[in-house]
Amino acid sequence: MTKAENPSSRPIDHLARCGAPDAAALLIGGAGLTFAELDAGVGRLAAWLLAQAGAPGERVASWSAKTRLACLMPLAAARAGLIHVPVNPLLKGPQVAHILADSGAKLLLTNSARAEMLGEGLPADCAVQDLKIGEAVIDSCGDGLAPSSAAPDDLAAILYTSGSTGRPKGVMLSHANLWLGAESVASYLELAPEDRVLAVLPLSFDYGQNQLLSSWYAGAAVAPLDYLTPRDIVKAVARHRATTLAGVPPLWVQLVESDWPVEAAAYLKRLTNSGGALTPSLIDAMRATFPNADIYPMYGLTEAFRSTYLEPKLVLHHPTSMGRAIPHAEILVCRPDGTITADEEPGELVHCGPLVAKGYWRDAERTAERFKAAPRASQYGGTAVWSGDTVRRDANGLLYFVGRDDAMIKTAGNRVSPTEVEDVAVASGLIYEAVAFGVPDARLGAAIILIVRGKSGVADEAGLSAHLRQNLPNFMQPQTIEWRDTLPRNPNGKLDRVAIAADWAQAVAA
Repeated sequence: MTKAENPSSRPIDHLARCGAPDAAALLIGGAGLTFAELDAGVGRLAAWLLAQAGAPGERVASWSAKTRLACLMPLAAARAGLIHVPVNPLLKGPQVAHILADSGAKLLLTNSARAEMLGEGLPADCAVQDLKIGEAVIDSCGDGLAPSSAAPDDLAAILYTSGSTGRPKGVMLSHANLWLGAESVASYLELAPEDRVLAVLPLSFDYGQNQLLSSWYAGAAVAPLDYLTPRDIVKAVARHRATTLAGVPPLWVQLVESDWPVEAAAYLKRLTNSGGALTPSLIDAMRATFPNADIYPMYGLTEAFRSTYLEPKLVLHHPTSMGRAIPHAEILVCRPDGTITADEEPGELVHCGPLVAKGYWRDAERTAERFKAAPRASQYGGTAVWSGDTVRRDANGLLYFVGRDDAMIKTAGNRVSPTEVEDVAVASGLIYEAVAFGVPDARLGAAIILIVRGKSGVADEAGLSAHLRQNLPNFMQPQTIEWRDTLPRNPNGKLDRVAIAADWAQAVAA
C-alpha cells in the first residue's frame, strides 16, 4: 500500500496574516485588533520575548486570564522560535510550580497575585514578568520580528494535561500539528471571515487554543471571554453577535438551563462539543434552545488534538456516534495485535497522521507507552497514538465509544463500561449528568456506584431505578445511586471523576 503523504503546513505564526488586514481578528476591550494590528503586535511581542528568554528553543509560560497577551502568546512565542507553555489560570501554585519546573521554563508572564501564589515554588532559573509590561509591548511603536521560517516539525508548544489522575504531563506540539489542526477544524466547521467565535474554553486546553487558531486561519474574529456564570455567556453572544460557540458537556448543560432571549440564541449557527459525549437528551435540549445552530459532536485527545467529528446532518439519527475522522487524521480500530477489527467488533482507537503530537516532554517511558508504530494497515505509517479508548465501528464507518480499558469495572465476572451505565441513566430523561465507578466488593469483586445530578434539582429515585432495571442487565445495575446538586469539575470544565469517587469514599468512611 502506498503511504499517504503528510499535507503541507506553514509556521503557526503566519496565522496572523490569514485575514484581510483591516478585518477584525480579536474582539477584546474597547477596540480589539484587526489582522494588521494582530500581526504587528505578534511581531513586537515576539522580539521582546526573545530578549527576555535569551535564545530560541527556550520555554516561555503564560499564566493569566484571556487577555490580549494570552491570545497573542501562541503566535508570538512561535515567531521568536520559543516554545509556549500555556498554564490554566484555574490551577493553584503547587501545580503551576510543577509545570514550570518540568518544562524548564525560563520566563513566566503573569500578574503579581499569581506570582505570589507560587512563593518558593518558583524555579530559581525562571524569571517573572508582569502581564502589564507585555501588554505595553503590544501597543508600542517598536520594530517587531518578521514572520518565522520554522520547519514543520519544530516544537511550538507544550500543553499540559489537567492532572486529575496524576501529575500533569506535557504534550509536545509542532508547528505542523497546530497549523494542520487549525486548517482541519476551519474546514469541517466551514468557518468564514464573517464568523464571530466566542472563546469561553481555557486557552491552555488544546480545544480552547484551537478556538483562536482555526478562527484566524479562516480570517474570522475571536471574542475571548472569562465568565463566572452561564448568564455571562448569554450576554456575550448577544453583544458580539457570536455565530460559533465551543463547549464541553457540563457547560452545555448549564447553557440549556439558562434563559436565552430568542434574538441572542438565533445568532448562533454552529455549536461544537468535545471533552465528553453529548447525550441524546442534551442534544434535544440544545436543538430546542438554539434552533438555527448546527451541532458538531467531536472526540479528541491532547496527544493528537482531535480525531473525529459527527456531521450535523447525522446527529438526529446517530446521536451517540463519535462520527468519522477529521481532515488530516486517519482513525483505525485495532485488535491488540494491530490488525483491524470487523464491523461492530470493539477495538482500540488508533490515531495516525500528521496531527499526532511529538510525544511527552522529557518523558521517554510514558511516550513509549502511548506513541507507538502505526498499524501495518495505516496509509500514513510512522508513529501513531494508541489511545487506550475502546470503540466500535458500524457498517457505515461511524464510530461509537465503548470505554477506557483502565476505567472498566470488573463485576461478577463481567467487564462493565462506566460510560454505558452513565448513558443509560442519562437516557432516562430524569438527570443531566452521571458518573459511574467501581468500588471493592467481597461478593462481586467490584460494585457499581452511580452519582447523578437531576434536572432542576429534582431527585426522582424511583423513576431512575425503574429505568435502569428495564434497560440494563442485572450485572450492570448500580448497587448505590446517590443524587447531588452539583458535581466537581477539573480545570478544563470536565466532570472530575477522581474527585467524585473520592468524595463518595470519604462520605462512606465518615
